[in-house]
Amino acid sequence: MSSSTFDLIGVGAPVMDLVASVPDSFLVHAGGEKGGMVMIDGTEMARLVALLPAPPLFTPGGSAANTTFNVARLGLRTSFVGKLGSDETAATYRARFASAGVDIGRYKYSTLPNARSLILTTPDAQRTMRTDLGAVFTLSPAEISAADFAGARHVHIEGYVVFNQALADAIFAAARAAGCSLSLDLASFEVVRATRDWLLAQLTAGLDLVVANEDEIRALFPDLPAAGPEDYAAHARRLAGYGGTAAVKLGKDGAWLARGAELHRIAPVPVADAIDSNGAGDAWAAGFLAAWLRGKPLTVCGAAASLLGAETVRHLGPIIPDAHWPATAKRVHHALT
Repeated sequence: MSSSTFDLIGVGAPVMDLVASVPDSFLVHAGGEKGGMVMIDGTEMARLVALLPAPPLFTPGGSAANTTFNVARLGLRTSFVGKLGSDETAATYRARFASAGVDIGRYKYSTLPNARSLILTTPDAQRTMRTDLGAVFTLSPAEISAADFAGARHVHIEGYVVFNQALADAIFAAARAAGCSLSLDLASFEVVRATRDWLLAQLTAGLDLVVANEDEIRALFPDLPAAGPEDYAAHARRLAGYGGTAAVKLGKDGAWLARGAELHRIAPVPVADAIDSNGAGDAWAAGFLAAWLRGKPLTVCGAAASLLGAETVRHLGPIIPDAHWPATAKRVHHALT
């Protein structure tokens, strides 16, 4: 640990999640592919919410925000760069993150409503997302500078920002100018499909850690075989070949981690009562980062990540409820020792 002001600053969309359990048949109303994320406007959001079989659960979310929240809960010093709205949703969001110990001094603000994401969770615990960015959509490259990351050791960026490549360029440049190490969670196979060339250029420029699931890494390296879990070792090796650490998540099949000559298969933590995969990958990244930023071996990072991701799928929404957190944190900290 260093004397920096923050161990980690997350960057992304501070989104309020509207979590709803739906049958598979409901997804015909949403269009697109199951398991993906599609941007929508406020009118479409209202239409889909009106069609839900029951009112949704409101919970603060956002990929990098979820990760930052959990890293703070695990005892590291965190802040967040993203754009909140000016409505009650934004106030609720900000207060929830402050209660977890996340510094709220680096948020930016818009007069528009706060971003919202409708999370449609089907009986197989898969989540399909439809997002109305609202205030987030107004964050411009001109608002980002190295000052946003001053005093931070590490910056963790969600892949969704890459949809706006000018903004992503500004974020990466500012974080590098501030002397921070960088991690990127690829976030969605749709992100990778739309921005693959840009992502490969960033890998060539240098990223310290990249986190991907099997759908995302297949989209990044479509020429590699992916018939079963063992095949993803090659994906992890190729990703690490760009010079950083590669983390390839395989859900119930664990993960592959690679760095330099290292290659590790991380065993999954079995879960018999999974109900919602929303936020599980973000929590996995938080467990990994909490160990990685403490200088732990990759196998320890993977074990901590698996514990946190496995607990998250046992609860509705992306954040482990406060009542279940102490026991979860105890297991993760035990893995770190």
